[in-house]
Amino acid sequence: MIDLRSDTVTRPSKGMLEAMFSAVVGDDVFQDDPTVIALEEKAAVMFGKEAALFCPSGTMTNQIAINVHTRPGDEVICHKHSHVYYYEGGAMMRNSGVSVCLLGGPRGHITASEVENRINPDDIHRPVTSLVEVENTMNKGGGTVYRYNDLIAISDICRKHGLKAHLDGARIFNALVETGEKPEIYGKLFDSVSVCLSKGLGAPIGSLLIGDKLFIKRARRVRKTFGGAMRQVGYLAAAGIYALNNNIERLKEDHHRARLLGDVLAALPVVETVIPVETNIVIFTLRNKYTSTEFLARLKENDIDALPIDGRTIRFVTHLDFTDSMLLKVESVLKSFTFL
Repeated sequence: MIDLRSDTVTRPSKGMLEAMFSAVVGDDVFQDDPTVIALEEKAAVMFGKEAALFCPSGTMTNQIAINVHTRPGDEVICHKHSHVYYYEGGAMMRNSGVSVCLLGGPRGHITASEVENRINPDDIHRPVTSLVEVENTMNKGGGTVYRYNDLIAISDICRKHGLKAHLDGARIFNALVETGEKPEIYGKLFDSVSVCLSKGLGAPIGSLLIGDKLFIKRARRVRKTFGGAMRQVGYLAAAGIYALNNNIERLKEDHHRARLLGDVLAALPVVETVIPVETNIVIFTLRNKYTSTEFLARLKENDIDALPIDGRTIRFVTHLDFTDSMLLKVESVLKSFTFL
């Protein structure tokens, strides 16, 4: 089966497995697992921050950040398609008791002016705006990348109004290999950064929450209450270290294959639109008489799996287990769909 559902479906490589098997471990609840410590220190340095916290998932790192940055009754500004709102089960409302102010910019992006216009006044009838969340790359926007100057502007507005800024950087390295920018410049703009190791970087599990020492100290307590404290987790941290050392630059290969898929899809009579492909996510919409269910069934008949977004829109995600030979097969199958 060729699996294009997500970049989370990868398996650890031989080198990654060897790193995991040879890891020296301790008890991370007691903060004495040397491999976890090494991973956290490495990530913090990469983003120019003081500390980091290893967690099971990106949902957990995002939700811990929201919990630390806010108080119950506060309001979080984010895009209406952001992962923290759309794909995390209402967790910020359930776990932190906050409300949301949803923005609707094109391709999942928000702007500094939109943020400033939606900051609530000091009025007892309104929730206190305390946090702005940005997602880069933007999943539902088709893996789109923010321009750095736009992020500077958003960060400046947050500082001006005393707001915290959180970056959901689940796929931040996909953005960085495209722009050529260094992670530390993002660390300067945001109070906290979430980085996923189990997407394009290929680790089997894990995300990192990065910030200053006091923030991470508070985050560690919240992680405990969320059930995320782990024991001999250095085996998984070793996979994260391997991923950061070996799998960043190769993300460009995923982007190249995604663009080729986008070109093939754009030429198909059954396809109405393809969101311009910037990284490893390809989102396309079928013409009116075709449905995602039909299209995906035809793919599955040919041992290709993908995810629907709605009744006519589908997502492909390329990753390190999607090879050139698989790409050729998918292209061949897609071109046979002209008679659907």
